[in-house]
Amino acid sequence: MNEDKKSDLKGKKVAIIGFARSGMALAELIFRVKGNVRISDSGEYEKIRPLFETWSLKDKVEKEFGVHTPAFIKKSDLILLSPGVRIDSPVVEWAREEQIPVMGEIEFAWRYCPSPVVAITGTNGKTTVTTLVAKILEEAGRTVCLCGNIGSPLSKHVLDLTRDHTVVLEISSFQLESIIDFRPDIAVLLNFSQNHLDRHKNMEEYFQAKVRIFENQTPKDHALLDGRNPLLQDLARRLKAQVHFFNALEKSKDVLMKNPNFLAALEVGRILGIDDQISLSVIRSFKGVEHRLELVRTWQGVDFINDSKATTPEAGRWALESIQKPIVMITGGKNKNTDFSVLRGLVKDKVRKMFTIGEAKKNIKEVFGDLVDVRMAGSLEDAVAAAQKTAREGDCVVLCPMCASFDMFRDYEQRGRMFKELVNKL
Repeated sequence: MNEDKKSDLKGKKVAIIGFARSGMALAELIFRVKGNVRISDSGEYEKIRPLFETWSLKDKVEKEFGVHTPAFIKKSDLILLSPGVRIDSPVVEWAREEQIPVMGEIEFAWRYCPSPVVAITGTNGKTTVTTLVAKILEEAGRTVCLCGNIGSPLSKHVLDLTRDHTVVLEISSFQLESIIDFRPDIAVLLNFSQNHLDRHKNMEEYFQAKVRIFENQTPKDHALLDGRNPLLQDLARRLKAQVHFFNALEKSKDVLMKNPNFLAALEVGRILGIDDQISLSVIRSFKGVEHRLELVRTWQGVDFINDSKATTPEAGRWALESIQKPIVMITGGKNKNTDFSVLRGLVKDKVRKMFTIGEAKKNIKEVFGDLVDVRMAGSLEDAVAAAQKTAREGDCVVLCPMCASFDMFRDYEQRGRMFKELVNKL
């Protein structure tokens, strides 16, 4: 346990900014360490109501919904940010005016974690690699806690962990923005490309958020990077941790050619002393993760693939390169100010027809409309129905949004599940 970083919260007022899965888990952790929970969420209460009113602790917290107020924030002893809250938000400024400590969910939870941590970030492939690493460890007989951005928050588990567990943590740039002392034993940066420019001011700010995963590491720790990226090669020379690259010799092994990120999972296994044959066996049998190039069904000779996890153009690149059939593409969602034009060549070669949805649909049509037939749809349901009508035997209809989901859905999981429901009703 990171004893020197823990705070005595008995009787202290701890304000959680943002009420969702992370906020609930934080609240439950604070109660267990005898703190007093206060929740501030600027979202509409009607959207929060189903989650909040079924929560067993709802009557034990102070709360404000629909707004953040300075008075509420400034009466707190500690401020904890959910991942969706910006570190330059007014809430953080109000806290700093009163010299109230501010940290994110990952930082706070890590301070109570007694287990070694493998933390994995990157623009694309985080969920796949995090899942694979956990499966490799389990196959090797280790006790694993899989958490973070992939599903349940770290704060939900920390008080039940021991030194014999290994935490495998998927972590985003949003979560890394608010760390202070967070120090993973193994930190993995898979790749870096354009993303989240609706949240970060520019690519440099996004990159600096990502590389914070390494900033507190020491020579006892391990940093794992893709050596093919010159930016990451340069970064490696400045790190204090032991640096490992995952891009080189194993490329001749067919199982690893499917996805270069599989090499990262293999290298993590090596660092942890796991025999290559165990790791390769897991990789060979890996069927993928839900919402990532997931075959939903084949109907009337047409494959329907759910790639809702593809929230960036680079994730879209992987889908387009992987699918060998003519593609009818459903794309769009919340616009993150990313550059879709990097895929013009692939779209021209691989996509037969495109249906766009959501906030970004006009922008996407402007980018690709001169290359393929692009139609704007009012909803995902409309897009699936239209795609079915236009698809021919031997085609592949793929939901590959290349955008976040928050304009129309709670998250990419809800979007993917709706797509699967619609497809299975055809």
